[in-house]
Amino acid sequence: MNDLVFALALAVAAPAAAQDFPLHLSAPGGEVVLPTARAKAAHDTGRYAAARRAGDTLYLSGVIVTRRAGEGNDDNAFRQQVRRAFDSMGVTLAAAGASFADVAKVNSFHVWDTADYAGPRDVQFRIFSEVLGEYIKPPYPAWTAVGTSGTLGTGGIAEIELVALHRGGPRQ
Repeated sequence: MNDLVFALALAVAAPAAAQDFPLHLSAPGGEVVLPTARAKAAHDTGRYAAARRAGDTLYLSGVIVTRRAGEGNDDNAFRQQVRRAFDSMGVTLAAAGASFADVAKVNSFHVWDTADYAGPRDVQFRIFSEVLGEYIKPPYPAWTAVGTSGTLGTGGIAEIELVALHRGGPRQ
């Protein structure tokens, strides 16, 4: 597990060759979407795609809501950390020619017992839900939220993955 965390850390820190982003890699029945150099490094080193389109369905890999060094672990800090994760997913959706309006399913995984968030689980979930509502408007997608003991790496408070339905092609 530590080797995987180390590989992912290298992927985040590794400079990518000069390329135009987003990248769209042909895959059976669709494509892999890599919106940024960081996503390309994670693909090449961590062996996962930021997004994978199969037919009309777009699957976004989980984005971890993380407390970075120097950030607080209070409600306001958590709200900003959740927004940062949704902003990242917005970049990936846009790179695939989709938007939050196309989201059909949300899966969220919450670490309830962590030093990275000082509040109780009901407040964490309420804040998470409020921020989700800033990005995703009615009619709302299906949503499954589960508690977990942790995320890959350190500082993770929650992880969010999305499934979107979109007939349009990629933005070039």
